[in-house]
Amino acid sequence: MSIELVSALMAGSFVGLLLIGMPLAFAAGAVGVLFALVLYGAPGLTLVVSRVFTLLGNSVLVSVPLFVFMACLLERAGIADDIFRVVAAWASRVPGGLAVAVILTSTLMAAMVGVLGAEIVTIGIVALPAMLSRGYSKDLALGSICAGGGLATLIPPSVVFIMYGLTAGVSIGQLYMAGIIPGLMLASMYIAYIMVRATLNPALAPRALTEEATWPLSRKLGLARHLVLPGLVVLMVLGSLYFGWATPTEAGGVGVFGAALSMIAKGRMSWDNVRRAVEETTKTTAMLYWLFFGSSALIGVYTLAGGTQMVQSMLTAFPLGPVGLLIVVQLVWIVLGCFIDWIGILLLTAPIFVPVMVNMGFDPVWLGVLFCMNMQISYISPPFGPAAFYLKGVAPPDITIGDIFRSIWPYLGLQVVALGIVMAFPQIALWLPQTMSR
Repeated sequence: MSIELVSALMAGSFVGLLLIGMPLAFAAGAVGVLFALVLYGAPGLTLVVSRVFTLLGNSVLVSVPLFVFMACLLERAGIADDIFRVVAAWASRVPGGLAVAVILTSTLMAAMVGVLGAEIVTIGIVALPAMLSRGYSKDLALGSICAGGGLATLIPPSVVFIMYGLTAGVSIGQLYMAGIIPGLMLASMYIAYIMVRATLNPALAPRALTEEATWPLSRKLGLARHLVLPGLVVLMVLGSLYFGWATPTEAGGVGVFGAALSMIAKGRMSWDNVRRAVEETTKTTAMLYWLFFGSSALIGVYTLAGGTQMVQSMLTAFPLGPVGLLIVVQLVWIVLGCFIDWIGILLLTAPIFVPVMVNMGFDPVWLGVLFCMNMQISYISPPFGPAAFYLKGVAPPDITIGDIFRSIWPYLGLQVVALGIVMAFPQIALWLPQTMSR
């Protein structure tokens, strides 16, 4: 059976299973097992089992539930509410103050949470009613929350970086450092856009004097004390990785310990909160691991059949040059992002695309940042756009999914601009990792 026919049959079977409603992880695993039997008989199942056990033997996988658990604990500690209140008080006198506060809160939460969806739901509950009650336009309010929530993809401790590092064989610590400057740059672009738009059209963001604006400095600093411990946790996690004091797994353990202390300090430590955090962590981790196993089985069988070599030969045969091919790969990521979750895109494409790009001279850490920025675009782009659906779940009934998707276009444009800047100037992402202690 030719590899071209195998590719067509595997792709058709995979898409067919997805169309009938089978979860992505099980669809990938089922196709992998089926074609292992068809192509190699019963001994072919040894490949599937060996790849799964190889993954289970990777100690870095332990960092996934640790960082997810850290995020769940901090969420239960009510950190987002404190951050938003403090930032809103300080930003109340600038144009679009509450929307600016949303972006700043999202940036700080991204440095603590790193889990897609958790940020948008939490900030949507806290910030959306405040903005709508003060006359902010729906577009500005909804768009800022969706765009800000996507920063968790790029700013460490992003789970996306962990999974990319495991898949591509890249240092997770270097990936974390590489995401910091691009993430802060994108957040700054969001803030600049909001302030300019609110200045040109003040009706979009009325600057009525709020209660927070009248707070004395002592009260603002007093509330900010609740952020000291979680802030120290973030610095300890990233600092230990930057200076080479800890592995990603050890840093995750430090983060969990600090998050637990934050819950105790805020009086939120209870059996119910811990139980719910454990349940959320278990669900998220199980989903990620099943996706990892299913996709690994599929890619393993396809690689053994010669599929990855065929795809890589096709890619290198295009008369586009390295930059043109890089653009094509990113267009594939963006298109897939309209229909498939980021983890599926990563596990199905990175083993094929990343080696080709690295052989062409591109830095794998920089490629990881580009992948995360592409996933940010898919995170808010229709029709899949999970950010819109997360926000719809906590928005008032009169706000439709169409309202949310209409609000994201300016931020989508800013993401494309930021992606172009990082492509044109790779040192924006690579400078900080290059200064790390080895």
